[in-house]
Amino acid sequence: MAPVVSGESLQRKDLERGYPVVWEAPMKEKLIAITFDDGPDPIFSSQVLDVLKEHQAKATFFVVGEYAKMHPEIIKREIADGHEVGNHTFTHIDILKVSTSKLKKEIEKTERIIYREGEPELKLFRPPLGNISWPLVKMMEEKNYKVVLWSWHQDTRDWAGRGAGSMATQVLTNLRNGDIILFHDAGGDRTPTVQALKMILPKLKERGYKCVTVSELLKSHPTYKKWFFEPPFGN
Repeated sequence: MAPVVSGESLQRKDLERGYPVVWEAPMKEKLIAITFDDGPDPIFSSQVLDVLKEHQAKATFFVVGEYAKMHPEIIKREIADGHEVGNHTFTHIDILKVSTSKLKKEIEKTERIIYREGEPELKLFRPPLGNISWPLVKMMEEKNYKVVLWSWHQDTRDWAGRGAGSMATQVLTNLRNGDIILFHDAGGDRTPTVQALKMILPKLKERGYKCVTVSELLKSHPTYKKWFFEPPFGN
């Protein structure tokens, strides 16, 4: 039997002080990154993109390769609209339950699909379910990826059937500079997610916040900028 990536999930306390796995980027500037997992979806991803465009907000989409293969036009639109596309494996696997070779294939298959438009400035990976292991961290380092999760206080849990108002209240009440906010644009009825986004974006603008991609957020943070962009630490 091939070795699994890890039999035990690493916790945030195991990583945040010793390895650049990103949960958020606290800063003085009023910048935040809104992220969407599990797409693209032909209905809801397009609706999300419409709302983002209306409010001149940028986002990062962590896409599942098999869906990206089915809907390349959405990936092209995400890139054309100035958003960022990250890797979320090919079939949304649990990295704690597969071999390292299987995980590598999943990442590489997705990479070939989403990066046809050109090599990104920073390759981003978000593990499904937020699971992390030391072998995953090592693999990401070898493949020049950065692992991006989300702010603990900004997991909207939109997959659990929450209402739009509840999600909007959570995001706006807990808002901090440098937050990385988690939504999903696929995997079920994402109408509440779209509605929440319509509530949130005008309020963010009123408060002076700017929605940027994860890469832009990290570039504005002195430590992450050094780690990820400046030689000899960067790509």
